[in-house]
Amino acid sequence: MSILIDKNTRVVVQGITGREGTFHTKQMLEYGTVVAAGVTPGKGGREIEGVPVFNTVRQAVEKEGVNVACIFVPPPFAADAIIDSTSAGIGVIVCITEGIPVLDMVKVLGFLRSRKSILIGPNCPGIISPGKCKVGIMPGPIHRPGPMAVISRSGTLTYEVVDQLTRAGLGQSTCIGIGGDPLIGTTFIDHLKRLKQDPETEGVVLIGEIGGTAEEEAADYISREFTKPVVAFIAGQTAPPGRRMGHAGAIISGGQGKAEDKIKALEGAGIKVALNLGTLGETVMDMMEKG
Repeated sequence: MSILIDKNTRVVVQGITGREGTFHTKQMLEYGTVVAAGVTPGKGGREIEGVPVFNTVRQAVEKEGVNVACIFVPPPFAADAIIDSTSAGIGVIVCITEGIPVLDMVKVLGFLRSRKSILIGPNCPGIISPGKCKVGIMPGPIHRPGPMAVISRSGTLTYEVVDQLTRAGLGQSTCIGIGGDPLIGTTFIDHLKRLKQDPETEGVVLIGEIGGTAEEEAADYISREFTKPVVAFIAGQTAPPGRRMGHAGAIISGGQGKAEDKIKALEGAGIKVALNLGTLGETVMDMMEKG
C-alpha cells in the first residue's frame, strides 16, 4: 500500500512546456506514472510527450480527470499555480519549484487552510510509491517496493538513503521529500499520521536537518502516538550558528535548530539516530531484524 498516490493517480504537470517540466514529464511517463495533462497558460492545444496541454488546471480536471498536480512553474508564478490547483479541486499538489518568496507562501498557506488540498513542498523532490507512481524528480531506478517509508527534508540525502535501503534488501512503501524551505505545506507529523494507518509500512526513516523545530515536534508525536520503529538522521551536525547550509530553512538562529538538540529530542523519544550517514542502511536493517 502507499499514501497519497498509487497506480490510479492521474497527474497534471503545471509548467509542462518549460525545460524542467518537459524533461521530468518524460521521466514520470517512463516510470509508469499516468501523466494525463499539462498546463501552461496560453499554450493550450499542444501536446508534450503525447500529453495534452491546457490553459488552466480546471480544464485539465474537466477533460482528463486529473487528481494530483506537479508544479514546475518559475518562482514568481508558483504561488498562483498552487492556488490554481487548489481552486480546481486537486487533492494532492507537489511543488518542485525552489525560491518561492516567503510572503507568497504565507498567502498560499492561508489559502490552503480552509481547503482540503494537500501540498508537498515547495523546494522538494516530490513523492514516489515504488512500482506504482512517482510525482516529481526522484530517480526511479534506485527504488524498490517494500515495507520502509522515508520522509525527508533533503532531496539529495533521500536518494542516498533509498539507495542504501534498496542495497540492504529493504524496499520502500512511500518516499516523500517535504521540502527545505522555512514555510512548507506538510510536515513530518502530517505524513507520520498517514503512515501510522498504512498496514504495509512497517518502519520509517526520518531525514532531518538543522534549522527550525520540525524534528523535535516529530519526536514528541512519535513518543506519544507512533508505534512503528523509526530511524533518523540529522544533516548539518557540524554547521556553525548563523550559517545557512543549502536549504533556506537549514539555518541555526535564535538558539534554535541545532543538530544536537534535534538528536537529543529524537533519542529521548526512543528513536535510533544514525550519526554516520554511510551506515544508515545497516542501522535500519538491524532495527527491522530486532523488530
